[in-house]
Amino acid sequence: MALNPGANLNATPAAGKQTLGSAYIDFTSAATKGWAQQYLPDLMEEESEVFGNRTIAGFLERVGAEESMSSDQVVWSEQGRLHLSYKANTAANVVTIAQDVDGNAVTTDHGIREGDTVLVSDASATVKCYVSNVSGAAVTCLPYTSDSLNNAGIADSASGEAVSIFVYGSEFTKGTPGRGNANEPGFKSYTNKPIIMKDLYEVSGSDASAIGWVEVSGEEGQNGYLWYLKAAGDTRARFTDYCEMAMIEAE
Repeated sequence: MALNPGANLNATPAAGKQTLGSAYIDFTSAATKGWAQQYLPDLMEEESEVFGNRTIAGFLERVGAEESMSSDQVVWSEQGRLHLSYKANTAANVVTIAQDVDGNAVTTDHGIREGDTVLVSDASATVKCYVSNVSGAAVTCLPYTSDSLNNAGIADSASGEAVSIFVYGSEFTKGTPGRGNANEPGFKSYTNKPIIMKDLYEVSGSDASAIGWVEVSGEEGQNGYLWYLKAAGDTRARFTDYCEMAMIEAE
């Protein structure tokens, strides 16, 4: 029997359960798929974990960044960077220091000294250089493999922080005097205050009496059947995440 399904639900119904071509409905066609979805549903009695493990809790604990406090203010100091790296601009073989890697303005108080060996890099090249002279923020860098930074591929940049300079060692000839100045370790001091955070979970008495069970899985691998307490668990997990994100992102 050839089937010629109608383009819509205006097909002629049969008086009984007969496999007639005129009464055939194609559930795969665009015209009748809505009918099939409405009257022939397939219910999955579980929550799908489409977002995987949704929590970020535990990050601060794992990196050892948690510490108890009982005051309304906390003051702490952080170590400075061990190795020297700066943002600068160039003109010929002179690199003018402008910022440190954290974006703080730097002029004459940088740590680059005569005799240092450095890497000077921009978007197109990285060049190894010897520091022959330091005058304030101006650092003269002589490439090892070329007579100038320009010929080595580093373009001039009269303004802006177009290049990076990184100290990777030093070089001196036999019999030369030692360093004339020392680099002091740096640190940064900060102060902060506690944050009072609040959240709310509630359920009405009428909802509590109309129990509907859903099979769920928790964020720690447990599973079972819960109802409105699922929302309470999500509220607690979300609040825990907020506590950690506030420590990282808060102003």
